[in-house]
Parts: sequence; C-alpha cells; structure tokens
Amino acid sequence: MANRYVSDPRTIILCVISANADISTSDGLQMARELDPKGLRTIGVLTKIDIMDKGTNAKRMLTGADIPLRLGYVGVKNRSQQDIIDNMSVKDAIEREKLYFATHAVYSTMPPGLLGTEVLSTKLTKVMFTHIKHNLPDITKEIKDKSKEVEERLRDLGPPLPSESTEKMHLLWNMITDFVTIYKNTITGKFDNKRGYQAGSGAPGKKELSGGAKIKLHFYNLYRQFVNYNATSEYTDADIEKAIMLHEGDTIPGFPSVDVFVYLI
Repeated sequence: MANRYVSDPRTIILCVISANADISTSDGLQMARELDPKGLRTIGVLTKIDIMDKGTNAKRMLTGADIPLRLGYVGVKNRSQQDIIDNMSVKDAIEREKLYFATHAVYSTMPPGLLGTEVLSTKLTKVMFTHIKHNLPDITKEIKDKSKEVEERLRDLGPPLPSESTEKMHLLWNMITDFVTIYKNTITGKFDNKRGYQAGSGAPGKKELSGGAKIKLHFYNLYRQFVNYNATSEYTDADIEKAIMLHEGDTIPGFPSVDVFVYLI
C-alpha cells in the first residue's frame, strides 16, 4: 500500500527514520530512493534522537554526510509513551523539544533549519507550495478532461427521470411520439435529424439500402413502364407555376413540394 502511494509523482515522501538504527538499512529510505531517484520530493525525518546511545549523535545523518537527500533531513523529538499517558499537550512537547536541542552539547551548535517540529512544519509547507505550483497545470488539465468525459457520459444517458406522475406521463408520450416519428421516417426513407443519418441505414456512411429506399426501388421500376408518358402535357407553364406557388409551403425555393406533383396528377 505504501508503495502505491509513494509511486505517485505528485506525492511528497516523508521518510521517517529512527536515529538509533542504521540509516543505511532503512526500508523507507531505500523505497524513496528507488521511486524518487532525483530526490525532488523526499524529506528525511529523524526521530528518537533523544534515546540514542550515549556518546553518539545524529549530526552526520542530519547533515547528509551518510546518505544525502536533496531536500535534506530534519530531526525531531517526539513525546514519549509516558508523556502521552500523562496527557502532555503538543504545545508543551514542542517547548520541551526546543529546550532539549538548545541545551544539547552537539545539536545546539548545529546550523538552523535542521532540528525541531516547527522547522519540519515550515519546510513541508514550502516544499508543498512549490510542488503544488509545479503540478497545478497538469492537475487542472486532468480535472477538465475528466469533467468533459463525465459530461459526455451524462449527455449520453439523457435527462434524469421525472418524479411526478404528470411528468412521467408527459415523458412517456414524448418517447412514443419520437418512436413513431423515427419509425415513419425509416419506412419512408426520410432524413432523421434525431439520428443524424438516413433513417433505416443503420449508421452513417453505409451504402446498403433499407427501409424506404427499398420501397422506392419498386416505384422506380414501376415508373419505367411510363417513360414516354407526360402527365402534364395538358398543362401550360403558367398552370404549373401556379400549382407550385399554391403548394410550395415551407419548402426550400427551387425544390417544389411533392404536393405539387400530386396536385397536377
């Protein structure tokens, strides 16, 4: 589980190491170095400094002399189990930590920025700010892409189902009307703007005939028997023009309505 979280390049690795143990054998530090070889997001935290063997200290580890980290190490002194049992507050624990490092023979001589919970908090804040600033454009793009994907899925699902009985009945009638319209367009071979392609063709770009197109083929074969027959031979151009004007309706100019043809027949 830890490996799954640490593998994320946006994760800041807080590598906690016991100061009273061999730092080179730390599993956490080895994992951090494998997944963050450049050390751009790893901060070392040395704990249990106060229980190291007498005559030893964590100076070399804190300064990165043993295993260097690009973001460095911070040493902290946590509350002991007895302090927790005694309900010592975090505020008091921080004050005792400051006093411990300030009075220690070695740690009191070290440069600032290496010891204390407050130092760790400040350092983490700066690292997190820089990390967020660096990753924010990618995060924003990812959110937009995900939002667009979800919106497309919601659009495919259609509007939510109504809760009121009247609205449900209205929705049902609309669905029946749409179905009847699509079915009629399929039979007649008309263009269906709800589908965006020729009704009955199955999918855009398909060349096989179906629905109304097949029915029309039978009419075309029938019309061939009357190739030399002129149904409007008894009409003048004025009669035909008048018929077009009377039955043009809302059709596009230059494309007379089929009603004109039926009227003249």
